[in-house]
Amino acid sequence: MHLNLARHSLWNRRGTVVLTLITLIISVALLFGIDHIRKEAKNSFSQTISGTDLIVGARSGSINLLLYSVFRIGNPTNNITWESYQDIANHSAVAWTIPITLGDSHRGYRVIGTNQDYFEHFQYGRRQNLAFAEGREFDELFDVVLGWEVAQALGYELGTELVIAHGMGAVSFVDHGDMPFTVTGILAPTGTPVDQSLHISLEAWEAIHLGWESGMPDPRLTPDQEDVLEMDMSRLQPNELTAAFVGVRSPVQTFALQRVVNNYRSEPLQAVMPGVALSELWQMIGMIENVLLLIAFLVLIATLVGMTTSLLASMRERQREMAILRALGASPWTLVILIQMEVLLITLGGLLLGSLVLWGSLQLAQPWLISEYGLFIGTNIWNADTLAYGGLILGLALVLGLLPSLVAYRRALADGLSVKL
Repeated sequence: MHLNLARHSLWNRRGTVVLTLITLIISVALLFGIDHIRKEAKNSFSQTISGTDLIVGARSGSINLLLYSVFRIGNPTNNITWESYQDIANHSAVAWTIPITLGDSHRGYRVIGTNQDYFEHFQYGRRQNLAFAEGREFDELFDVVLGWEVAQALGYELGTELVIAHGMGAVSFVDHGDMPFTVTGILAPTGTPVDQSLHISLEAWEAIHLGWESGMPDPRLTPDQEDVLEMDMSRLQPNELTAAFVGVRSPVQTFALQRVVNNYRSEPLQAVMPGVALSELWQMIGMIENVLLLIAFLVLIATLVGMTTSLLASMRERQREMAILRALGASPWTLVILIQMEVLLITLGGLLLGSLVLWGSLQLAQPWLISEYGLFIGTNIWNADTLAYGGLILGLALVLGLLPSLVAYRRALADGLSVKL
């Protein structure tokens, strides 16, 4: 009975109720969205690389090294020489290494120079290895392996020829058009920046940069593709790398190897543990996360206060309604329950519709977030924290709803039946 009365009462005041509901929907979607995206972004970042004990690169900040080598964000401050890389790779504590070099792109997607160890040892998520959706690794000099997102966004398939541009901008005025590559493999989707990358061999990287000086080709020194294919592969050994992923034989050797790299005398190098660097990153942005959550909570509280104010303002208009209910035998507590049921219905509607709006927004934004930022944001927003937030919102709404409920409780029967002049 109380539920039907509350439902009909809200319907009679549907204009005001709809406006209140809209503001509550926006507030709930904002609060749940900030919390969900914060957690999913952290989870996506943490699953981008696993099984790698150290990342070795030129000395800079640990976060900077992590960002440009793993997440393809930013640019390296310097490179490391091939000799230093070989020295570290041959260390007794090292089980495997993955050399990578960066600096070129294709239509806004980064190109990575590496070797077959990349496909064998690179892991993401819960120690998942890279797998091929189609094709195979690069075998010939001018083979290229595409990440899943690159192939889908550009419509490339096996056998497609493409040209790599010099530099990492979305638009480049200098490219390696005289040495096209052929797609031989497409990696299965990973939900990591791997999906947004193109992969070529280190030898191919050197080949397309033969005769280049200060970022520009010298026509007198640049060979054509046929000449390069006839070269001895030893001439295409890289001179320097951007970074290297390192796996150690035993976890207890990680710190010792890190110390060796950080104290390397031939050139200034740095070795960082991915997990530690990620922790530093989250510490830096933790305050921003908390501020965003605080703002969302304040917006929500303002909305709930607005709902309470709306109910209070309506109490004068509803004096006759309340008096009639009292005249028909309703007790003061019945009026309290009626108002609380209205608050409950509005709040539950805001929670459910706000969650639905957020879910739909995530469904629409998910492909864009993957393609633009390499972030996989799941659409399942319900978890223990979300349920706790929902319970807190419901509790706050009912507490604030006590104020108009008490006004209805204390209203005398004669107040509503008397004629006001």
